[in-house]
Amino acid sequence: MLIKILKSKLHHARVTDAKLHYPGSIEIDENLMWAAGILPYEAVMVADLNNGNRLETYVVPGEPGSGRVVVLGAAAQLVKPKDVVIILSFALCTPEEASELIPRIVVLDENNRPVKQP
Repeated sequence: MLIKILKSKLHHARVTDAKLHYPGSIEIDENLMWAAGILPYEAVMVADLNNGNRLETYVVPGEPGSGRVVVLGAAAQLVKPKDVVIILSFALCTPEEASELIPRIVVLDENNRPVKQP
């Protein structure tokens, strides 16, 4: 049996832009992806703290060091620039693997710079 468990989280990311007419995805600063252990094209859940919306999409790498978090495509209907979001990635693990997995959590400041990485 496999269970879905939190693998990593970008906590309190600020959406820097939302572009409706674009193939759907979320662009994330590549340095932030690396810090959280999120791979290019990996599926993620995005939870918007401003309006309660949750959505699932995939990640495309953004310019390293830019701090960009851009919601693209249909998901842009659910978030706005400056919204605060939590970006979550998950892994499918056996219960034994899950008991050893420590999620990588990166807390971000208002400029999408890491402030805490346990």
